[in-house]
Parts: sequence; structure tokens; C-alpha cells
Amino acid sequence: MRKHIPNALTMLRFLLVPVFIYMMFIYRGQHGYVFGLIVFALASFTDYVDGFLARKWKVISDFGKIMDPLADKMLVLSALAALSLLPPFRLNIAIFIIILIREAGITWLREILHNRGVVVPADNMGKLKTVMQMFGIIFALVIWAFVPQVSSGMRAGVEIWFWLVVAITLVSGFNYMKLLFVKGA
Repeated sequence: MRKHIPNALTMLRFLLVPVFIYMMFIYRGQHGYVFGLIVFALASFTDYVDGFLARKWKVISDFGKIMDPLADKMLVLSALAALSLLPPFRLNIAIFIIILIREAGITWLREILHNRGVVVPADNMGKLKTVMQMFGIIFALVIWAFVPQVSSGMRAGVEIWFWLVVAITLVSGFNYMKLLFVKGA
């Protein structure tokens, strides 16, 4: 039974993505952004817990190696879309586009390698990228949900953070690209 819990948490994260999108883009109730923050934080927490449990119980699966990063990408990209397209942040759209292209490219690369029998788990740089993305998103969502008037300084600070995230995202992407040549994909 417990060997399925990490994968169930990954699937829960997939199911929370449309809920988050609804809260951020469609729901217009009084506390929609607070609910969006809660959903995102819960989904981010499931990422930590499923990885922790999979390692602790030694139930790391090919499904988890592939679907866990995909669930992370879906969650992060939906949040970055909200931060880029909606006030109060309206981050430079290039941040979203660069991260989207990198994530799509790495997903495509993983699929190629998977079809050749090579399963590629996230490396340390990829994990750092995910932590920085999720931390930045949660921080921005907290500001969005609880600060009535977001200052230009706050907006600039969040944007600078995400440009750092873009840099780490690109470096981790290059690490995966090296695998393409090393593994002979």
C-alpha cells in the first residue's frame, strides 16, 4: 500500500493544477488569490513529501521519475503564467517564455531518452531550480494575496528573483542537454 503513496501525491499535484488555474484566472470571489496561494502551497508541499517518502521507503519508480517533474512543470508554469499575465506583477513575459521553452525541451529530451530505455531523474541543479521557482512563486503569491498595494519596489524585487531563476533554469537545462550527447540519444 505505502509504495503507492508517493505516486498518489504526484497525481494529487496534477489534479491541483486546474484548481489553481481556476482560482487565479477565473474565480472572482473575495479570497480567490488566497485560495490560489493555499492550493499552490499544498501542491508544492506534496512535491517535497512524495520525494521524501519515495526515498525513505525506497519506492522510487520510473513513473515517479517521469511524472513528478512533469507535475512540477505544470504547476510552476501555471503560476508563472498568472504572475506574468495578471496584475499586480505582470512579470516580463520573456521569463515565462524562456522557462516554458526550457521545460518543454527537457520534457521532450526525457521522452526521447525514456524511449531508448534511459530514465533520467532530476539532478541537483534541476532540484535547486524547482525550489527557487516554488519559493519565488509562493513569496509572490503571499504578496499578491495579502498586500493591498504592491509597490514598484516589490514588483522589481520579484522580477529580479525570477531572472535569477531563469539563469538557473537555463544552466540546469544545459546539464540535461549534455546527457543527450553522453547517452547517445
